[in-house]
Amino acid sequence: MDIKKPNAGKPMTVRLPADLAGALDKLAKLTGRSKSNIAVAALQSYVESEAGQIRDIEEGIAEADRGEFASVEEVNAFFARYGD
Repeated sequence: MDIKKPNAGKPMTVRLPADLAGALDKLAKLTGRSKSNIAVAALQSYVESEAGQIRDIEEGIAEADRGEFASVEEVNAFFARYGD
């Protein structure tokens, strides 16, 4: 993950719940990092994770559209191994 300096990007204003703002302040003080740096890292991680989930869903839909489904035997074997 390539984290750029916060002042190198576009400014953004966000309203945080008081408890989250306090936790962010505390983390910034404990780590010596800026609140902006921590927020950018968190947002990058979140956006990458969400984008990955969307890609997986789109791939699953494409597989379903092609008729690529698990057989009854494959489903039963999965649940026999991992439980329900």
